[in-house]
Amino acid sequence: MKNRSLTGNCGIGVFIIALVTVALAFGTPSWLVSDSRIRGAKLDRLGLWSHCFRSLPDPLDQYQRRFFVGCRWVYDPFTTGYDRIRGYLLPGFMIATQFFFTICLLGVLVSTILVLIFFLCCGPDQRRFVLLIRCIGFIMLGAGISGAIAVIVFACLGNADEWMPDHANNYLGWSFGLGVVGAVACLVTAALFLTESNIQLKKRRKLKESQARFEMEYESKA
Repeated sequence: MKNRSLTGNCGIGVFIIALVTVALAFGTPSWLVSDSRIRGAKLDRLGLWSHCFRSLPDPLDQYQRRFFVGCRWVYDPFTTGYDRIRGYLLPGFMIATQFFFTICLLGVLVSTILVLIFFLCCGPDQRRFVLLIRCIGFIMLGAGISGAIAVIVFACLGNADEWMPDHANNYLGWSFGLGVVGAVACLVTAALFLTESNIQLKKRRKLKESQARFEMEYESKA
């Protein structure tokens, strides 16, 4: 039996796209960016875990005596006053986006190990070969659904006028675009691997049937 069908090979290729795009979207700070042509913009760009400001006034200081400038990790413990505005930086929808996209990344990382086993170690002659492929398919399906929820939530609420300043001059950045591509690639990967599991299962059944038929013919001749 051939180790992989065309569907399985395509699944590996799409999985690599999913891995790269999800990892880049997770770690890069350009989910929401400000138009660089606008002078005096308070926001530069922000991602899931870091924010870059040109000159953001402290939303808790009515006299605007403190401004935040530069890029910082969202959980930065060293900048004075930054911990006090964490509730402003991380509203409920942003925490939901972080949570679901983290689930997506973890699913992709777990699948990376399984895909390597599928690509390098396992073959149709092994008993759990079909189970391995199905596990990859279902894990990637969960990752794709989680990633889709994350990007949909952020697309709906990430540029709302109640959150970041100058929302009319802000737009969804390339990191968000990679997140969308990654979520779609996860779903496509899941579909390909689940299809591959059905193909391998049918091949295994046909092989067993042909072996049984051969044994019956051999016994009849004997």
